[in-house]
Amino acid sequence: MVQFNFKGITVVPSGKEMVDIILSRTQRQTPTVVHKGYAINRLRQFYMRKVRFTQQNFHDKLSAIVDEFPRLEGIHPFYSDLLHVLYNKDHYKLALGQVNTARNLISKIAKDYVRLLKYGDSLYRCKCLKVAALGRMCTVIKRIGPSLAYLEQVRQHMARLPSIDPNMRTILICGYPNVGKSSFMNKITRADVDVQPYAFTTKSLFVGHTDYKYLRYQVIDTPGILDRPFEDRNIIEMCSITALAHLRSAVLFFLDISGSCGYTVAQQAALFHSIKSLFLNKPLMIVCNKIDLQQLDALSEDDKRLVDGMKAEALKTLPIGTDPNGEQQVLMTMSTLTDEGVSNVRNIACERILDQRVEIKMKSKKINDCLNRFHVAMPKPRDGKERPVCIPQQVLEQRAKDQEAEKEKEKRKLEKDLENENGGAGVYSASLKKHYLLANDEWKEDIIPEIIDGHNVADFMDPDILERLEELEREEGLRIAGEEGDDFEIDGDNMTPEEREALNEIRKRKKALIQEHRIKKSTAESRPIVPRKFDKDRQFTTERMGRQLSGLGLDPSKAIERARSRSVSRGRKRERSVAADGAGDDGMEIDNDGKGSNKKLRLRSVSRSRSRSRAPVEEVIPGEGFKDKEQKVKAIKLGKKSVKKRNKDARKGEADRVILNMMPKHLFSGKRGIGKTSRR
Repeated sequence: MVQFNFKGITVVPSGKEMVDIILSRTQRQTPTVVHKGYAINRLRQFYMRKVRFTQQNFHDKLSAIVDEFPRLEGIHPFYSDLLHVLYNKDHYKLALGQVNTARNLISKIAKDYVRLLKYGDSLYRCKCLKVAALGRMCTVIKRIGPSLAYLEQVRQHMARLPSIDPNMRTILICGYPNVGKSSFMNKITRADVDVQPYAFTTKSLFVGHTDYKYLRYQVIDTPGILDRPFEDRNIIEMCSITALAHLRSAVLFFLDISGSCGYTVAQQAALFHSIKSLFLNKPLMIVCNKIDLQQLDALSEDDKRLVDGMKAEALKTLPIGTDPNGEQQVLMTMSTLTDEGVSNVRNIACERILDQRVEIKMKSKKINDCLNRFHVAMPKPRDGKERPVCIPQQVLEQRAKDQEAEKEKEKRKLEKDLENENGGAGVYSASLKKHYLLANDEWKEDIIPEIIDGHNVADFMDPDILERLEELEREEGLRIAGEEGDDFEIDGDNMTPEEREALNEIRKRKKALIQEHRIKKSTAESRPIVPRKFDKDRQFTTERMGRQLSGLGLDPSKAIERARSRSVSRGRKRERSVAADGAGDDGMEIDNDGKGSNKKLRLRSVSRSRSRSRAPVEEVIPGEGFKDKEQKVKAIKLGKKSVKKRNKDARKGEADRVILNMMPKHLFSGKRGIGKTSRR
């Protein structure tokens, strides 16, 4: 977890902005109405409250600035020196000191004027003291305006600093400018550092992360360093020096043995020896980059001697007990252009970091408390008989196959290898025709014509297209025939000749209807069914159906009756009710032939039949979710009660614009200036 994060510092307002913020807050959050008729004690308290409130707000703002900015003595030495290099710690401390002094001055001013307000003898005197107190506070804030502006610039720059954890496993890359440091970092991490063919492309520290053996490593790319006196180095170089001096890491010193960076091997060796004091107690590795331009063995004798001198210095950083001839751990070659040796350099650097951390922990006192808990069991031979490892035959065969596949893979050239051999990207164009599966490999590079005899070749690529079309049509015919065969068919063996003739007629008519329906669908004439009142031709009527069935020799009465019974009724008319059936023979007979008047019906107490009406609101309908009638009545009452207030407010919703008071008193009261009274 990163312990030093400067991105949480709040914005530092300028002097004018701070004055506007505090005075506006004082105006909004303190009382604004006072009259000369008030008691003098009330007047004093009114203005004392304003002075204290303003002082407290200034104090909170300035305290937040002083407390949130890091103190150089309380943070890691790496960040302390880095801030000194970037911002000059004297200016930084001076700006924070001025803010702290302004905070104390404002507190003192408020204290003095509150004491004077206790002896104010009139409204005018109290108001003058309040104005003087606020004016002096604002003057103090305006005087520290340059310091506030400087701190805001420092805050913005600190927020852009990389989040470097000094206690994490770290790989530090250093060397002359343009030797391939940023390219190496882009290869082993997901960072996107700008890479250009000129010096000092990297002007600040960049951080990336890589994983090795399920552990996270922090990779830091430093700006290039030139071999010159310490006093002459600029801020960009001093960032690298600060990282080398304070971060516990594995150092990769990059060496451009080709000289394409613009500096010779001798100059790079001189830089190494001038800063080698910064490599003490750190794993050091010499990385010879750009071997695609010149191999290490092809160097001159003088350059080899210089490289051997740097290698000897790097061997001194190996842990005690390791092989002193371990050149592969201190001198490595690679090329970021071809990726040769890049992963090897990364792995060796990570291993060196792990070895160093283990060695440091072994030297600490904590290891003594842990060693008594460990027991390492060493097996002893029980006899002199050899027991070789037993590997199944299938495993051996699989290993042999894997080795053969790897050899074939090494022999087979990839498109990337062919591209590098034939001029690189932009020059080499991969041919897709070589993967064609043809009867003769010589046909792969033949040019395929597009137009022959005025016809497009693409239309005639398949010579069997007509046969395939006929086959599809046959399949479609078989599918349609199968669908027709699925229908229920009446067996006509047991029918009379008249019935068989009627059945054939029905089948022909059914087939004609199916064909007519298909034609309508194919010609996009399938429209909605026309309502009966718009059916002017009267094509679908029971009379027509009866005539057709009669023509076939069938009785249409039952079919017509069934169609009429299933038709939708237009509604029922009111009918005269008759006497109940339970009246018996002695019941009064009533003539209900329709000639009697309503008055006679009422006199005879005969009720008319009711028309169908809607069910009562309280009645429970299945599906509404109510248990019984009482529950539904209660729900209706609660619903009416919930909208009662809204209906009372003329259906005013919470999203409606409401002006409670057209002229708020705190904005339209108080002392008026000249020309503010429009009624005169």
